[in-house]
Amino acid sequence: MASSLASSIDFVEPCRIAPEKERRWLEALRRRYHHRRFVSPDPLEVLYDYEDLRDREIVGLIASSLAYGNVKAMLPAIRGVLDLLGPSPARSLRCTGRRTLARRLRGFRYRFTSGDQLAGLLSAVGTIIAERGNLEACFCANLADDDETILPALGTFVDALAAAAPCPLAHLVPHPANGSACKRLNLFLRWMVRSDVIDPGGWRGIRPARLIMPLDRHIYRTALSRGWTRRRTADLKTALQITARLRRLCPADPLRYDFAITRPGIRGEG
Repeated sequence: MASSLASSIDFVEPCRIAPEKERRWLEALRRRYHHRRFVSPDPLEVLYDYEDLRDREIVGLIASSLAYGNVKAMLPAIRGVLDLLGPSPARSLRCTGRRTLARRLRGFRYRFTSGDQLAGLLSAVGTIIAERGNLEACFCANLADDDETILPALGTFVDALAAAAPCPLAHLVPHPANGSACKRLNLFLRWMVRSDVIDPGGWRGIRPARLIMPLDRHIYRTALSRGWTRRRTADLKTALQITARLRRLCPADPLRYDFAITRPGIRGEG
């Protein structure tokens, strides 16, 4: 299914706005909002506390997996999990078994996510980093040179997490084969692959050109209003279509404008 979905990225809806005018509008938006002072409150902010890439990628996966619902509620939940893992999540997960993780997370609940589910995810991460060294190696192992986007590798990355987990991971890591836009996983990849004043980056094996738009309600609303898509479902095909539109404007970095696009809606200014 991934290959058929990936082919949809070649189709771009006709847009009523000329590309140069669209680019100028996006650049103005970026100049206005693409600054560190506009990050908080956002789960991304917790990544800034971790210099070691081995820790940062784990923190990013935890933060993105819990990045749903009200941001003011999700941030304490994310920070609570990180407090349990100590100053080095990578070292902690290499040394901590699933039963210990489950015991530490007993009583944890953030909306649809239980302590058992989260312990299962962390246990899977611990297994993967013990076998591969880090999450980036696991992800890039299935990234082919001719893959236009990260979509095929994303599916195998989710498969690897599911195979290593002692329990179903449910909604924490949705599979793209099911048509999900995988917003949180694509957000995680944006954080890890792009590197600028907003995204801390660190992963070198993936080009930003291959990233897929993390399709949240702010991006989707903007895409409909600007004519980047006419689809009425915020699914993976829509995310690919919007990504294709923005890739035409910025081939090397289609997610260049993602953060700025979301800020007016998040801040109640748009």
